[in-house]
Amino acid sequence: MMSACKTFTILRRNSLTFIGSIIVMLVLVIGFGAPVIAPYDPVAIDVPARLQPPGMQHWFGTDEMGRDILSRVIYGSRISVQVGLSIVVIAAVTGTIIGSVAGYQGGKTDQAVMALTDIVLSFPSMVLAMALAAALGPSLFNTMLAVAVVKIPVYIRLVRGQVLSLKERQYVRAARTFGATPLWIIPRHIIPNCIAPVLIQMTLGIGEAILTAASLSFIGLGAQPPTPEWGAMISTARSYAIDQWWYAGFPGVAIFITVVGFNLLGDGIRDILDPRAKN
Repeated sequence: MMSACKTFTILRRNSLTFIGSIIVMLVLVIGFGAPVIAPYDPVAIDVPARLQPPGMQHWFGTDEMGRDILSRVIYGSRISVQVGLSIVVIAAVTGTIIGSVAGYQGGKTDQAVMALTDIVLSFPSMVLAMALAAALGPSLFNTMLAVAVVKIPVYIRLVRGQVLSLKERQYVRAARTFGATPLWIIPRHIIPNCIAPVLIQMTLGIGEAILTAASLSFIGLGAQPPTPEWGAMISTARSYAIDQWWYAGFPGVAIFITVVGFNLLGDGIRDILDPRAKN
């Protein structure tokens, strides 16, 4: 494993990656510290204060129910990060297991898995996620599950490609020679050597997962009011976009910054885990 000092040096070498890591850390701190950081209850209604512009009392203004938008954006970071992480973890774990088995076993098992994977990938991911979320019913959990299912084939193909090479390595052949079964070889020799590309894909996939989940919430298939989720907030703010720009503006900026941060960090993780990276 690479030392923390070397990791930090590689991140510092690329200013954009370093900025991405700072953004991700800030989003995580804000999200998990939301109960302490948020100045107001994100769902507390204060009708006399409705649709106030940004000011000293409400830095990001208020919505149509008088709720503090800053507090809702802060709590929204917790929801978005949890959703993004949950999606990539479910997709990565499931895809890694299926891809490892398919690549190692080969034959009809591999053909069946790849045929199903190709079918899923033939559909636009957003359209398929919308269909699954609509079939499951509008809720944040169902949206998370739908997006995770759509992303599983990405990890299946990634891991399968790695396994096709790894299963011909000398140490795997030696394990088979000594009578090791696939149930012993795959978790001990195959999956550990697939971790690096999977971690890179997971880091890059978090931003995309957050954006997809927010998009589904925007069209009413994800988080439901009064949940302080960024996509749902922007959806409600459409009716006030002309005169109350802050209502949709601040959640939109939060989505943009978070997605960019995870994408930049993913590029840095790829450099760190690349064995050809310079010392």
